[in-house]
Amino acid sequence: MSVRSDDLRSSVSAFERAKAEGRGALVGYLPVGYPSVPGSLVALKALCGDGGDGPGVDLVEIGLPYSDPMMDGPVIQRAGTRALQRGVRTRDVFDAVEAVRSTGTPAVVMTYWNLVDRYGVEAFARDLAAAGGSGLITPDLIPDEADEWLAASEAHGLDRIFLVSPSSTDDRIVATTEACRGWGYATSVMGVTGTRSASPTAAPELVARIRRLSPATPVGVGLGVSNGDQAADVTAYADAVIVGSAFIKPLLAAEDAGHPEDLSGMRAVLADLAGGVRRVRQQG
Repeated sequence: MSVRSDDLRSSVSAFERAKAEGRGALVGYLPVGYPSVPGSLVALKALCGDGGDGPGVDLVEIGLPYSDPMMDGPVIQRAGTRALQRGVRTRDVFDAVEAVRSTGTPAVVMTYWNLVDRYGVEAFARDLAAAGGSGLITPDLIPDEADEWLAASEAHGLDRIFLVSPSSTDDRIVATTEACRGWGYATSVMGVTGTRSASPTAAPELVARIRRLSPATPVGVGLGVSNGDQAADVTAYADAVIVGSAFIKPLLAAEDAGHPEDLSGMRAVLADLAGGVRRVRQQG
């Protein structure tokens, strides 16, 4: 496990700044290209707090839509499908990274590996680094099959965020966290992504196992958190909470109502979640 805490471009720097404030970090996911490519750039900047005018996430996770999103829940699939129908391309993700970085917020990209492979692993790493990106989350790539990405990420100074699930063995957790560069992504439930009404009970146990087996690895927990109370629960035991569907739902609702430019619903969710991550450790 390699942690680049001395590098301000590193995604783990967002975790450390939050820790210095006595709280967990909030990581927010939005897909590039929805409701349009320009509209997604506006939404991503809003997720960062509109340049300091409101609450913002500590780290942005930019999704790259894919035609076969086997691990995405219905909300993310719906937004991603619309983005693809409207012509989003892999190269658009680099403009999204630049837009986020212009706010002073670090950004990572989350994508299915086939898109990186088709673009060219070395070329993707080069262009992601040139745009100011911190690294890549690869949900369907395991370290055993990641030699080309390991080399490219090292060459371009990019974080590697691999996933660990509740079904992972201790040996798999050790191998995965050793391959990570930056932090590790703990999937809190089995199955696809999406909001849920209660914090998953498997998450605390999984984070405890990661801490026992790889104590130097910062841990973000994702898949299922939808409100500030749940965010507070997660950041009581994890370094960060990762939220996606809860941000996308109000964007879909706004478009369905004929107002795709309306970000007020997303901003309300953001304020609730940002308040949640600031609440728990102050009370504790």
